[in-house]
Amino acid sequence: MAPPSDATTATAAKAVFRKVLYMKQAYPDNYVDTTFLEHFQQNATIRVHDYWTTVQDSGVILQHGTSILVFVALFIFLYTDQVSALRLIWSGALLTAAGYVFWDVGMRKLDPSFSYARTALFIFAMLLGLSPILMTLTKDTSSDTIWAMTVVMFLANASMHDYGLGERAGIQFSGTMSTNAAIFASVLLASRLPTSTHVFALMSVAVEWFALFPILRRHLRRLSSHHSIALTCLLAIVCTAMYYYISITLMLIYVAACIFVTFVCPWWLISIQKYKNEIHGPWDEARPKLQRQSAMPSH
Repeated sequence: MAPPSDATTATAAKAVFRKVLYMKQAYPDNYVDTTFLEHFQQNATIRVHDYWTTVQDSGVILQHGTSILVFVALFIFLYTDQVSALRLIWSGALLTAAGYVFWDVGMRKLDPSFSYARTALFIFAMLLGLSPILMTLTKDTSSDTIWAMTVVMFLANASMHDYGLGERAGIQFSGTMSTNAAIFASVLLASRLPTSTHVFALMSVAVEWFALFPILRRHLRRLSSHHSIALTCLLAIVCTAMYYYISITLMLIYVAACIFVTFVCPWWLISIQKYKNEIHGPWDEARPKLQRQSAMPSH
């Protein structure tokens, strides 16, 4: 960059340079003030990750991925008549009731407005009436298409799921889209079942598993990290046991994926963090500082 000429320097001595756009000043367009790099910052906002803390945080991803695999295993058991539909219905109802009692007794103080029981009962009643329709909804569609669309919907569910604590702005849209994708995948799977009782069993579990269970998981994580770790281990053990009866190969793949997501990926993230180079300075765009206005006094 060329240094300013003597005439420019003489003119600049009479005027203070201001970093303002669209303002005619006595300086060339490529002029750089001597204080330009005073506020230069490098990697100022980068968070230093601890390995075991990152391993603990990765359990949220493992929980959701495992919950999808558990649901698929339940469908396989229903599809192959290894599990009774009525037994699955009663088991899901009892677990839902136990979860609601646990919430009402120990966790409702975190969110007094929580009232999902009445909504859940309405949804279950609606599913009971719609089960014969859902069973024939995709009767003319080939099974290969159903399996492919189910995989796509579960991938959409996993990609749009809210893995935080539910306190960020805009998470309601992604959470709703994630739940809708999972329910649609469940409808696709339910259409391959033989009776309306099987369909109702699978769809009731889908509502419990993809609409209610994520709420419980999120609040368990907010309550204590130990609760979240215990739930992650429990889900992993249950999923491993279920796929042991389905396929030893799938079980080994799942165990390997758990090890990779839980232990390898955090180490990978920390190891490549040293290559990150983020700079901040006076050339950054201005950010408005907004303050919440106090309520106007009533007259």
